[in-house]
Amino acid sequence: MEANDNDKALVVAISSRALFDLGDSHELFEREGVDAFARHQIAREDQLLAPGIAFPLVQKLLHLNRANPQAPRVEVILLSRNSADTGLRIFNSIEHYGLDIVRAAFTRGAPTSPYVHAFDADLFLSANPESVAQALRSGVAAATILPSKAPQRQSDQLRIAFDGDAVLFGDESEQVSEQGGIDAFHRHETERAGEPLSGGPFRGFLDALHRLQEAFPSEDAPIRTALVTARSAPAHKRVILTLRKWGVRIDEALFLGGRPKGPFLEAFGADIFFDDSPANVESARQHVATGHVPRG
Repeated sequence: MEANDNDKALVVAISSRALFDLGDSHELFEREGVDAFARHQIAREDQLLAPGIAFPLVQKLLHLNRANPQAPRVEVILLSRNSADTGLRIFNSIEHYGLDIVRAAFTRGAPTSPYVHAFDADLFLSANPESVAQALRSGVAAATILPSKAPQRQSDQLRIAFDGDAVLFGDESEQVSEQGGIDAFHRHETERAGEPLSGGPFRGFLDALHRLQEAFPSEDAPIRTALVTARSAPAHKRVILTLRKWGVRIDEALFLGGRPKGPFLEAFGADIFFDDSPANVESARQHVATGHVPRG
């Protein structure tokens, strides 16, 4: 780690459709094209947009800058396929809600993913699966924000939950399970219990969150993380030793042995959960905001 890494801001890039509810206008864009969309947005630029799925997450991320001004900054970048002209409605809404978002890229229908890497983002959240896949290929942690329910349990803390294999860790062990079954998976993990798992697409984002956590007293940290995995004993050992080797902090670890994850994520009060499995994502989004991390 370089000397100035501890001062690096946590940069989250987010699409306008993840931040605000643009469902109706996006359907118009898909149906009638960019010109009809532009007319629609300009005619309504003084009408506030309703918060989207990732809005509460963004609020909590930005609040960290006020919680400890000496901590590494959190910066949220807006990426939008609007034009700058039609994006005025989005910035009017940002100003109304008091969100400290000052950097943005408007591409007028072109892909936004090239700017994820240019802004040096640690995380990219979008409603567009193609943009997410492109960001992952460029080495940035990214997830497709899905229609989800807000958790019933509310917390002032920023609470982020991760799946393990193919998200925090590489997908080698998951491939063993898919090809050879659960018995082959347990043999594989037991034989390699002392070998750290490889890092997955969200390893860098976890490191960045850990840097932020270190700026606060552990007993009063405004960020809480959880690993929520289908693994169970004895496959848990390799996970614990890997996180210890990485020197990162996970506050809660839930080894569910294949049980549906949704109720546990609601109990944790996750502001967002990241998983690669369609089945786990479907369970999770019935309870909390959920990001799908596509594999391959």
